[in-house]
Amino acid sequence: MKLRLPQELCPPSVRTALLSVYETGRVPHALVFEGDAQQTLALAKWLAQVAVCLAPEERPCGHCAGCRKALAGSHPDIMRLGGGEAGRSFHKEEISELRRNAYIRPNEAGGRVFILENAQNLSPQAQNALLKVLEEPPTNVQFLLTCDRATSLLDTVRSRSQIYTLSATEQPQDDGLVAQIALAVCRPKESELLYLTAPLTKDRVRLHTVLEKLMLLFRDALVLRSGGTAVSGETETAEKLAQQFTRAQLYRFVQTAWEMLGDTERNANTALLVTTLCARLRSAAEH
Repeated sequence: MKLRLPQELCPPSVRTALLSVYETGRVPHALVFEGDAQQTLALAKWLAQVAVCLAPEERPCGHCAGCRKALAGSHPDIMRLGGGEAGRSFHKEEISELRRNAYIRPNEAGGRVFILENAQNLSPQAQNALLKVLEEPPTNVQFLLTCDRATSLLDTVRSRSQIYTLSATEQPQDDGLVAQIALAVCRPKESELLYLTAPLTKDRVRLHTVLEKLMLLFRDALVLRSGGTAVSGETETAEKLAQQFTRAQLYRFVQTAWEMLGDTERNANTALLVTTLCARLRSAAEH
């Protein structure tokens, strides 16, 4: 499914990550958006509309019955919950109602969506109640949480969600980092690779973006090695990789980037992901 996502709804890096997970059909059952309240809610409402849109391809179409009802705030398969502005004002009773509704079949759409607004105000009891449904989510149900900061949520809730940070200041771009990482794999010392990837240990969104570009770069190198044409825009780097490595090695690089990309979408520990990425790239280069 192709996602239609206006650029003004979120930073470019977040937009790229969301477009990727929707296009590949690997949308997590729980998404957390942290940042400005209005911006995070706007994005959550947009993705809720995506979930109930009836268009066969690009969504949301904005014209079908599902979209019209979502825009009017009257779609029966979108449930919006939220406590007050005070801490712990989002109570367990509301989550208990959510859990009951989560197992009811959708009325009109292919699934149900629950928007939890101001999730930072969930009481510990409410978060533990929510955890139970996040651990064993019903089929075709999506949870969209908005909060000012994800650290206000329990670790167990965060670990079962994909977190996206929305902020007025865009995260730094890779500035050639992808090519530098790829070329560092060619060199005998692992220290350069560790140094280059160190900033990614605290930036999941940027790590996701770098992994996507790495996968495309390695794929281009494999294509070049097989006599094809590169398309990623990093032709010079791809050519160096194609000259340095065998097709089997390049295939392992592509596979590594793809699998690590999936791990970022499952919200695995970012620092551990980066460490594992370096180890697997080095291992692929040596065999």
